Amino acid sequence: MRSLPLPLALTARLSPVAVLACAGWALTSGPAAPPAAAGHQTAQNTPAGSSVTAAPSSTAAANAYSTAPAPCAGVPAATVKSLVPGAKTAGKEIPSTDTKLRRTCSWNALHGYDYRWLDVSFEIGASEQEAKKGYEQRVAERSGGGTVPGLGDSAYSVVNLTTEDGQQTREGVVLARVANALVVVTYSGSDFESKKAPDTDEINKGAIKAAKSAVAALGGGRG
Repeated sequence: MRSLPLPLALTARLSPVAVLACAGWALTSGPAAPPAAAGHQTAQNTPAGSSVTAAPSSTAAANAYSTAPAPCAGVPAATVKSLVPGAKTAGKEIPSTDTKLRRTCSWNALHGYDYRWLDVSFEIGASEQEAKKGYEQRVAERSGGGTVPGLGDSAYSVVNLTTEDGQQTREGVVLARVANALVVVTYSGSDFESKKAPDTDEINKGAIKAAKSAVAALGGGRG
């Protein structure tokens, strides 16, 4: 195979990694949501001598994720090989300002003229409410997709096509929330010979497949 210079579309695709490493993810960049006030119950209509017991707050904490799992182990080697042919299955973890709360792994390769890129990120929110808010904000920013049944507590996928200098790139994003954790999967592809992108179904199914593995990997970070 002759040496192929990287097109502008590929060069542009590499730059978000550096931005991500410096800026971090939006979910944990803001201040933590203040805890809800506990024990504020009305005293009227309470029989004399009776006591009111506040609901224990430890249940939510026990079900929360406190640590982001190793992201490069979140997708099986066989899945990486099928989605990103030619990539090193070990992946490359992107530096993070706080690896307990935010970790990302990336795989990419140019196989012949076909280019594929896969990112998997784990983000741990301070509370389930915070994770829900972050999830809903991101879904609102990416219109045109749909829900993914049976994936986490809630999940959403969307695929978009972009064209730069005549080169098409199709990118799929899957957002999945499990309790106070958020999984973000980005999967994209281009064909630098035909200048066409893979079809929507291929990219969408690939992103969802990686997201299912990543959600399953969350089990190691609970508690």
